[in-house]
Amino acid sequence: MEDRDAVRLALAQARLAAAEGEVPVGAVVLAPDGRVLGAGRNRREAQHDPLAHAEVVALREAARTAGDWRLDGCTLVATLEPCTMCAGALLESRVRRLVFGAWDEKAGAVGSVLDVLRDRRVGAAVEVVAGVLADECAAVLADFFAVRRASPGPTPSRG
Repeated sequence: MEDRDAVRLALAQARLAAAEGEVPVGAVVLAPDGRVLGAGRNRREAQHDPLAHAEVVALREAARTAGDWRLDGCTLVATLEPCTMCAGALLESRVRRLVFGAWDEKAGAVGSVLDVLRDRRVGAAVEVVAGVLADECAAVLADFFAVRRASPGPTPSRG
């Protein structure tokens, strides 16, 4: 599967999250042969779970599908640059490759604020492909927050 096609799958998850009132971030995990092992979207509000970021939800589903927490050779595809927690989860699950769309200038941990995956002290070798369909991924987030700012009530954080 091409990276752009995989990001489109993650964008579909992000749009589902937005429709559910969640911050629209989506993710998918691809097996080495390109099959989708797991898909996820932000679920923090619905699950009352601070760990229910799209990437973690997708990694959990992929591990269940694979029958193993070790996702060697897999690719995580996300619409937004992962945060520190999600970058750590990626390392712990032994994902080989990360593809993401939009940069997260506030909490990104793969080059924007921190660079967890390419820190030599970590010792892991994760290939990073950034900026795939970046404008489209950023637009989904911008549209969501524009609507939220225009309506009363609390605005969810990145999650």
